[in-house]
Amino acid sequence: METIIMKENKMKTNSIKRVGRSDFVNMGPIRLRQPLPTQDIDMIDPFILLHHYGPYKVNEKSNPFDLGPHPHRGFEPITFLVQGEQLHRDSLGNESIVKAGDVQWTTAGRGIIHAEGPTKEFLKKGGTIEGIQLWLNLPAEKKMMQANYQHAKYEDFRIVTSEDGKVKTRVIAGEFNQTYGRIATQTAVNAFMIDAKAQGTEKITFSNEQQGMLYLLKGKVKVNGVTTLELDKNQILQFHQDGVGFLVEAEENSLLLFLSGEPLNEPVATYGPYVMNNQTEIMEAMRDYQMGKMGFLPAN
Repeated sequence: METIIMKENKMKTNSIKRVGRSDFVNMGPIRLRQPLPTQDIDMIDPFILLHHYGPYKVNEKSNPFDLGPHPHRGFEPITFLVQGEQLHRDSLGNESIVKAGDVQWTTAGRGIIHAEGPTKEFLKKGGTIEGIQLWLNLPAEKKMMQANYQHAKYEDFRIVTSEDGKVKTRVIAGEFNQTYGRIATQTAVNAFMIDAKAQGTEKITFSNEQQGMLYLLKGKVKVNGVTTLELDKNQILQFHQDGVGFLVEAEENSLLLFLSGEPLNEPVATYGPYVMNNQTEIMEAMRDYQMGKMGFLPAN
């Protein structure tokens, strides 16, 4: 795994626009955190949805995370697996085992059917499942592009290490400190996983053309020296587009996901697993799925 040391630099920090909770919601048999959307925030363009599932113990007798074949169109469903092991299958013929630290980045485009859940081997021995499910919107001109799937392994990501050696930023997509992510993106976005040891500090930079957000998975941190993120209080933070980054200081061992992207500024219509620009396109997506135009994937 490639490691780069981040050099000290001065910058204008982004002011904080909004800080929010990450309350639990019920999604069928699964209880998970949903920081986006909420009653106060519909979306942070171009990010439509963010779910934080787990950590949950699973085994052969208790497994609510087996998501059978289901369709998507018009956006990119992305999984950041924090703990555990999941099997991904899709209508493009891909089949891969996603392990802790891996990322699966699906471009649904005109349509894809996929299924995911803990592997049989993982359930047999039992273990903990935890991850982030993110929905990243596609611009209108790319909503009907060919579907694609990328699986990037933990050990293949490049890492930027802070000067104090206590913060390691895994660059999944985009660019940080001239270090580039392994994921090929359809739009200008950054996705970094920040692993900070207690008392570690780091300056995270991104373009002021992008909307930025920071989500805390575990621990406690201070942002720009004033705002504290901690579990069950404040877990998600949105920045104004008025600077070139922010300072994160870990008060205890912490794990955070940073996301930024250029707003699409387009109308959004959503229904179930589809994200389009209007209701007519939603109806077309439903029809195309029923007609088999998004491909086929048998139950496992």
